[in-house]
Amino acid sequence: EVDGIKFSSKKEAAYYGGLKLRQAAGLVHFFLRQVPFHLPGNIRYVVDFAEFTADGEVRFVDVKGFKTDMYKLKVKQVKDVYGVTIEEA
Repeated sequence: EVDGIKFSSKKEAAYYGGLKLRQAAGLVHFFLRQVPFHLPGNIRYVVDFAEFTADGEVRFVDVKGFKTDMYKLKVKQVKDVYGVTIEEA
């Protein structure tokens, strides 16, 4: 738990802390947590972070320890449907 937010893992909490530091340094304008992508078949994939950087880039980052087959499938669907690449941390 960091800032009153319960995270799925210590790794995700640490990534959040790093994002806050990058935001304080002016490298990230803002970020969103738990951003949903709605996929065909009434399926939803939730990415851990959407980052809006100072250089105008938008990054979608999922903090993963282990990649399940379902995760791999959903990431591929997000790419196919939205043209978005999910980065892994």
